[in-house]
Amino acid sequence: MKPKIKEWLKRYLPAEALSLLATLVAAWLAWHGTGSRVTAALAGTWSGNVAYFGYILASDVYRTHQQGFALGKPYTTNTLLKNVRALAVEFGVAELADSFIIRPALMYYLPLWLGSFSGGILLAKALADVTFYVPAIISYELSKNRLRKFH
Repeated sequence: MKPKIKEWLKRYLPAEALSLLATLVAAWLAWHGTGSRVTAALAGTWSGNVAYFGYILASDVYRTHQQGFALGKPYTTNTLLKNVRALAVEFGVAELADSFIIRPALMYYLPLWLGSFSGGILLAKALADVTFYVPAIISYELSKNRLRKFH
């Protein structure tokens, strides 16, 4: 199990760090710019998503490009579409529930209930990550051998 955990940490931890920073900055800017908890919750959710999935996609594209280069095969539009398809399978179900229901709701209510904006956003992110990663990791493992053969 330890090799799997190392693999998951290597895959998800850098993206998670970027997402955390983007979430906090965007939520804070939205809250202080508008005074709206709804705007802050949505800005935090979507900024975190852009940072997270941008990093994951860039990482996958880079790795696939390097593998193809080693085999003397070009990285094509078709290869990019395969990368995107693999990510859609890995994250699709988890992301829909996370982005449209769980994370925005937690980011709205937890700062209110805790009486601390930053503390509520951090706790919301942590709780939402649990409900996100369980199905995402299961999907990643189930699709890894079938959908991650790009060359």
